[in-house]
Amino acid sequence: MPIQKLQYRPGVNRDVTSYTNEGGWIDSDKVRFRLGFPEKIGGWVKRTANTYLGSARSLFPWTALDGSKFIAVGTSSKYYIVQGDDFNDITPIRQTTTGEATFSVANGATVATVTDTSHGANVGDFVTFSDAASLGGNVTAAVLNQEYEIASVPTVNTFTINLSVTGNASDTGNGGGSTVAAFQIDCGLDTQVGGTGWGAGTWQRGTWGSSFGTGVATELSLWNEDNFGEDLLLNLRDGGVYYWDKSGGLAARAVNLVDVDNANNAPTIAKQVMVSDNSRHIIVFGTNTIGTTTQDPLLIRFSSSESLTDWAPTPTNSAGDLRIGSGSTFITAIETKREIVIFTDSTLHSMQFLGAPFSFGIQPLSTGITIMGPNAAVAVEDAVFWMGQDSFYLYEGGTQQLPCMVKEKVFFDFNYSQKDKVYAAHNAEFSEVTWYYCSDTNSVANGGTGQNNLYVTYNYAEKVWYYGTLSRSAFIDRGTFQYPIGAESGYLYDHEVGYDDDGSAMVASIEASPRSIGEGERFAFVSKIIPDITFQGSTGSSPSVDMTLSMQDYPGSPYGQAESDTVSSTAISTTTVPFEQFTTKADIRLRGRSFAFKIGSTALGVRWRLGSPRIELRQDGRR
Repeated sequence: MPIQKLQYRPGVNRDVTSYTNEGGWIDSDKVRFRLGFPEKIGGWVKRTANTYLGSARSLFPWTALDGSKFIAVGTSSKYYIVQGDDFNDITPIRQTTTGEATFSVANGATVATVTDTSHGANVGDFVTFSDAASLGGNVTAAVLNQEYEIASVPTVNTFTINLSVTGNASDTGNGGGSTVAAFQIDCGLDTQVGGTGWGAGTWQRGTWGSSFGTGVATELSLWNEDNFGEDLLLNLRDGGVYYWDKSGGLAARAVNLVDVDNANNAPTIAKQVMVSDNSRHIIVFGTNTIGTTTQDPLLIRFSSSESLTDWAPTPTNSAGDLRIGSGSTFITAIETKREIVIFTDSTLHSMQFLGAPFSFGIQPLSTGITIMGPNAAVAVEDAVFWMGQDSFYLYEGGTQQLPCMVKEKVFFDFNYSQKDKVYAAHNAEFSEVTWYYCSDTNSVANGGTGQNNLYVTYNYAEKVWYYGTLSRSAFIDRGTFQYPIGAESGYLYDHEVGYDDDGSAMVASIEASPRSIGEGERFAFVSKIIPDITFQGSTGSSPSVDMTLSMQDYPGSPYGQAESDTVSSTAISTTTVPFEQFTTKADIRLRGRSFAFKIGSTALGVRWRLGSPRIELRQDGRR
């Protein structure tokens, strides 16, 4: 039988059986499709060796009037502004006490008990002490006067901190009567637990939006933000709205909007803050009604145009409010070029600037939709892509469900208790929308971390899907900065840089469904592989991939034989003209009713793109 070309349909399909998917790809990891062919994705490197605390839940880039570039990073522990290599802590202060905090440390202990009446702090909150006096021994003023993470909260009037020294018998003082304790706001939880809030608990546990816990705080820490000129507005979901003034410098903390000079009826609580690009209104969603502190989960309020402080509607300004007419709670809002698309737990709405006298108008778009969480949607020009609770959706003037060939792969191994961690990311260079999410196998209950560890990607230019393993808790596309940026485990990473995993080899592979001769009634004998692959862009001296052919007798049987060969590029020219010379062939001996093809790489500096390899194949009779 003559040489046979191995060509496969673009994209990965896991929603049909492997034999039904003959001629298609069935598994992938760190591979994308371009012009219909698979290639290894770009790599990533740390932007800086400096780290942040907690898990990053939001990234936001912007540029100041003087050209300075910033990245805002909201985490489960802190809120930072990054300039250059430095993470500058601007986490707002919740309250400050003076002369109330006292300390006690037992001889031989490294834990100090702090007494501060009605401190209101939780485990994991941060407090900074100043003007405290030495306790008389090892616990000096310098030891006390710094920032601490609260280790435990025995009572409403006491909490403990872990010291860097061990107390001794001379540490009998209490720090004096002038200690200033500045308590930072509670940034919420790093891992979601059952309790209050929309969609609380595990998937389908009670009615949608119902609660079932004891009433303790169970909100996952989720930040959102937008720039107001060169300044920044930030909001901790279901918390206050805060303002960071660039003119105060990177050492200045964000302050509550209600505390800004001349603030008039500014919102005290919200689920999201946004600055309208068209009209320059500050808009808050799921906020309190004017004159109260009661949060209305469907209320939208907006300031007067160009105003940070004017929130009370009058005949001479453009401040006002709207209420979403359906759904039970606001989830998220995404701004496109022509409108603001608003998601509730069950409906989709469009909010548009109308001008005087109404400023904004809102109209329903769709009902019966779902969305995984506040970060599960992303805008691409005038289109919005999002992950629902069991499907993927697209809005571009109308709402449609996206045909998805990996739907079961994603949702059958999805940790619904951590659905608020889903993060939708756009990579414009490759026309990709990617959702990072936590698998059920990585849940805390199953011994995992409970953090995002998988991704699924939709290429909207080629209309194909692929997926893989990668831990990212937040992500932003290139634009303000040269490269896309991802966040994970305390670091920010520049993506699409080289083809390695921050200096280590990246494992990337793609596997095809089995192919057979005719209807599969005959055996096939494979004796040769002729590769068709390019290594252009590789940085290693001898880039290589492994090509594997595996034979199978029946669809349900294991692969009985497998042979693989390393296909490498060997330069035979000394000119500076780009030149590729590949291994000519690999001789193998395999026999079976069907065969599966796989290509992958595990070495440093390898960039590969598959073409149409050939195999020498002949019929080998019946058994």
